Amino acid sequence: MEDVLNKKRGSIGIWFQAVRAFSFTASAVPVLLGAALAAFYPGKVMWVLLPVVFVAGVLFHAATNLVSDYFDYKKEVDKDYTFGSSGVITAGLLPPEKILYGGLILFCIACILGLFLIAVRGLPILYIGLAGLVGGYFYTGQPLGYKYLGLGDFLVFILMGPLMVIGSYFSLTGHYETPVLLVSLPVGFLVSAILQANNVRDIKHDTEAGIKTLENMVGEKGAKVAYYFSVSAAYLSVVIMVITKILPVWSLAVIVTFPLALKIMKKLAKSQPDRPEEIAAADVETAQLHFAFGVILIVSLLVHLLVQ
Repeated sequence: MEDVLNKKRGSIGIWFQAVRAFSFTASAVPVLLGAALAAFYPGKVMWVLLPVVFVAGVLFHAATNLVSDYFDYKKEVDKDYTFGSSGVITAGLLPPEKILYGGLILFCIACILGLFLIAVRGLPILYIGLAGLVGGYFYTGQPLGYKYLGLGDFLVFILMGPLMVIGSYFSLTGHYETPVLLVSLPVGFLVSAILQANNVRDIKHDTEAGIKTLENMVGEKGAKVAYYFSVSAAYLSVVIMVITKILPVWSLAVIVTFPLALKIMKKLAKSQPDRPEEIAAADVETAQLHFAFGVILIVSLLVHLLVQ
């Protein structure tokens, strides 16, 4: 019995590794930011829908990670010496087809949850959900695979920034407000920066695999500038929104995360494309920055709600 339990625990651990559960903060933050903004809505807010929105958002993210692992492996982007994947396929822990089927199953479960939201909120949720489904699958899925066409940075910015924040807000309130789009931009910039850090590190390996990312198209220096822009734009946009009173003054507290941002930027600046191991964890560190920044932004909104 103990051997069976250990085997089950090991299998669960492999699947947690496969979906890259550590990265789920990138989908949790925009959903919770949308919920924090919904707390200011003067009408009725259906808070009972928040768990459904949250789980659906994370499932879309997990499914995208699995499908991405499958197609990256098939296109020989991921190998046992590269850094970008979960490592489950390249280590032989699970067969590629099982990873693909797992991703498709998670997409299906997320869509079922989406049908419930559509029944409550109508067609706008259908359009948002379809955008998330198409964007998630065709990130690497054929015949499109827009990641391989240099479009990943921009579309990840849209899908895991404005789309998820607006989708969360609309699911809870049934309405759209322009400030919601504006407040979504900082987390969009930082989630795009996660991918940029990944792609800067992988310029050499992606070029060898024959795929195009924005980073290997513009070159190492241009790629680093794009990363600096995304991170800086997150902070600058918060400052501008505080000045224009879209965000409360409490939101300036995100500045406490800037030393971490500066540390990552300095590490990237010193890195060399032929030594990707020097910035092997740059994407994970940027994800931590995104999470810390996002949590502080969310808390700042809740503090403002309590003291106003």
